Amino acid sequence: MPAPTHISLSELTGAYVLDAAHSRVGFVGRHTLSTRVRGEFEEYEGSAYLFGDRPSKSSARLTIRATSLRTHQRQRDKQLQGTFLDTDNHPFIIFDSTEVRPLGETTYEVTGDLTMRGVTKPVTLHVELTAAETDARGDLRVGFLGKATINRKDWGLNWNAATSVLVSPKVTLEFDVIAVRQP
Repeated sequence: MPAPTHISLSELTGAYVLDAAHSRVGFVGRHTLSTRVRGEFEEYEGSAYLFGDRPSKSSARLTIRATSLRTHQRQRDKQLQGTFLDTDNHPFIIFDSTEVRPLGETTYEVTGDLTMRGVTKPVTLHVELTAAETDARGDLRVGFLGKATINRKDWGLNWNAATSVLVSPKVTLEFDVIAVRQP
């Protein structure tokens, strides 16, 4: 869904913070051949500076508390937090944008550095502006949907040889976020 026509892209310029109460940051991975495992992070914060007329100048940062990972299966959560993410030594997952490339009026490629488990690699997110509206309090809110598929092995997210067979190396990162412009 494109941004409402009553708000032009130029009106979106400004500093924003993520509204975590109305956002979701998660992932999907495949376990064995048939089962998808979905998870999400419950604690994160983010900020962005949007240039409505020149989206390529925009930037964003997302910081996720790695121990807030939840898949609704406690034993798996502990294994992912400990063995895979090594949260004792690497408590945060961080994404810092380095480039925004407009693809259409409301679609973008956002490339940035993703740091997990002490390893930083470039990642390109496919992002869509889904909403832009002023709420009842007069705050401008924007919504974005995005995803990227990564190879978890690039960040050393592996446990043992069996993991390579049972858990797909491809993981899809997903987000559905609302950000609020700051005064």
